[in-house]
Amino acid sequence: METISGVKKTILGLQMLFVAFGALVLVPLLTGLDPSIALFTAGAGTLLFQAITKGKVPVFLASSFAFIAPIQYGMQNFGVAKTLGGLTCAGFTYILFSFLVKQGGIKAIERYLPPIVTGPVIMVIGLNLAPVAVGMTKHFGDGQYNIQAVILAGITLFTAVIVVAYGKRIFSLIPILTAICVGYAAALIMGHVSFEPIMQAAWISIPWVEASRNGSFAFPQFDIEAIIFILPVAIAPAIEHVGDILAISSTTGKDYLKDPGLHRTLLGDGLATSMASVLGGPPNTTYSEVTGAVALTKAFDPMYMRIAAVFAICLAFFGKLGAVLKTIPVPVMGGIMFLLFGMIAGIGINSLVRSKVDMSKPRNLIISSVILVCGIGGVNLSMWKVTLGGIGLAGIVGVLLNLILPEDK
Repeated sequence: METISGVKKTILGLQMLFVAFGALVLVPLLTGLDPSIALFTAGAGTLLFQAITKGKVPVFLASSFAFIAPIQYGMQNFGVAKTLGGLTCAGFTYILFSFLVKQGGIKAIERYLPPIVTGPVIMVIGLNLAPVAVGMTKHFGDGQYNIQAVILAGITLFTAVIVVAYGKRIFSLIPILTAICVGYAAALIMGHVSFEPIMQAAWISIPWVEASRNGSFAFPQFDIEAIIFILPVAIAPAIEHVGDILAISSTTGKDYLKDPGLHRTLLGDGLATSMASVLGGPPNTTYSEVTGAVALTKAFDPMYMRIAAVFAICLAFFGKLGAVLKTIPVPVMGGIMFLLFGMIAGIGINSLVRSKVDMSKPRNLIISSVILVCGIGGVNLSMWKVTLGGIGLAGIVGVLLNLILPEDK
């Protein structure tokens, strides 16, 4: 009976990784980081989070979508090393929030980051990426318009929409993975998949060695301009973290805000993010998809998350898997991004609606308007050798306006 119980736990743990897998590898594939390293850092980050939260919270940590735009910009303008340095420092934002919660409770965060600030910032993250998504639906990586690329992106997008709208049970939790599989199959039929990288890849490999060869890994360098650009982006996922902890608390019937405490979960998330970036992976965040899987399967034991984490670490050294991920055609990823980035913006709108923010009040209109224009309009502020712009500037301006502007009478 113990053997059967052990097998059941292993299968349930693997299922949790299966639910997170599509989104987990999507971020590195879109940003130029290594997906195998992302698998390792997701597993290691989850184990670190579990240790800090005393193994009480059934949460899995993996690649954060909120950082896609700043990573893409950073890779192009600062390089891999300085981008990873900025991402490492982004984890300190969570640690600061952890300290604030420890001292003053959750109201300490709400004072500086109410929904009128975080909602528009989340919208900016999604809308900033819209042109990238549209561009990737038009070509196969060479920049040349191709009607077959558009068709392939359409198939992938349509699959994701159908699964999101009508998927049942496990399929409702893996729309990204399902759409990528269907799009990949269509690309195979259309002759747009090359198996050469898979044939050349070793069965077992060290991810950092392979990533160093193709330029997707470097030891972090701490550049003040890169740090100031990336650091404010952590505001949005840190606030999202609070919502995820509330969601898993509601699912399991336990108040994790009190035990082990929100300050511990924020600290765990922040340290996992910094560790992931030091090792060359994207920042981590709590995964809502896995929370949905917990609700569906009633697998409330955090042990399942630790099993999923161990599987993720093991898969990171499976060289053929990393090679398969890199053969996914650009339009397939573009079709996913087309839906995904719009959904990120929608989450920002939903946070305003859910919090019943009155947009008829001049104060709220001013804050949201300035955040959106700063974030989407390409506003840059240069001081000495440091340039602040995009999402980071929008977040800082939003926080300052919220503190400066008087409340409406």
